[in-house]
Amino acid sequence: MFHIPAPQDCKVALIAGGTSGEREISLSSKEGALAALIEAGYQVEWLDPAKEEDIKTLLTGAFDVAFLALHGKGGEDGTIQGFLETINLPYTGSGVFSSAVSIDKQKAKILYHHAEVPTPKSLYIRRGDTFSAADIINELGQKCVVKAATEGSSLGIYIVEGEAALTQAIHDALAIDSAALIEQYITGTELTVVVLGAGSTAEALPIIEIIPQAESYDFDSKYAPGGSEHICPARLSEEDTKKIQQLAVEAHNALSCHGVSRTDFILSPDHEPWVLETNTLPGMTTTSLLPDAAKAAGISFPELCERLIESAFEKANA
Repeated sequence: MFHIPAPQDCKVALIAGGTSGEREISLSSKEGALAALIEAGYQVEWLDPAKEEDIKTLLTGAFDVAFLALHGKGGEDGTIQGFLETINLPYTGSGVFSSAVSIDKQKAKILYHHAEVPTPKSLYIRRGDTFSAADIINELGQKCVVKAATEGSSLGIYIVEGEAALTQAIHDALAIDSAALIEQYITGTELTVVVLGAGSTAEALPIIEIIPQAESYDFDSKYAPGGSEHICPARLSEEDTKKIQQLAVEAHNALSCHGVSRTDFILSPDHEPWVLETNTLPGMTTTSLLPDAAKAAGISFPELCERLIESAFEKANA
């Protein structure tokens, strides 16, 4: 059993950087997390898994817990989580299984369906598969969303219309990933919900409404200053708010998430919520949604980090 030390006695390995396409976002998340952890009173050392010497330090540094600020492959896919399990170091966020399944959009959808969480209709294409754009359009409609199956931060996502554009988008997605998810396009209000905790203790924070400057909430909308407007709490009826928060908790638990997750939604004009995907290591940059949602719930960034570290020990002791 792991004892939960007081912040001033807790040595934290802040793991950020890595080698994924989201390295720069991870480094920005590191800055936000580092300041919050220091303010909370923790002893913090930043380690970059892209550096061999930092991996060695992780093994020899006598850390109490790892705080994960990684994004994308190698960070959110269960890889680093498995390594930390092997060296018996508690870590923030979800475990190996949840991380691996959540980052794979097609596998996540299987679990959504099993838990009766509404998610847009989709098709799955692996690199090397033959496909007919006409057949896909017949199945999903003229306008589709093409997603690289295991990328995050809106990398490899294309909203397209027509056979030629759809074919090109699939080829583009398969150039950066081994599989692509083609999804029915649903218009509506873009929303996101942070969930803290696990299982019966999981709780949804206030919903954030996202108003992107571009057509969709793409990479620049997420991370460029002024790329999108965030309204929290979202401008929703009490009925819609409760329904969406409950679905966020159901998505979190369907994927066995622990500590924190952020689930993205589209609320259609007829007030039907659709789950798009769940992120197991939400960003912690100055424009990120996790700190915004926590603030709206009356949770400061340092308090949020402390809760995530406490949940890391709870997971390790389970």
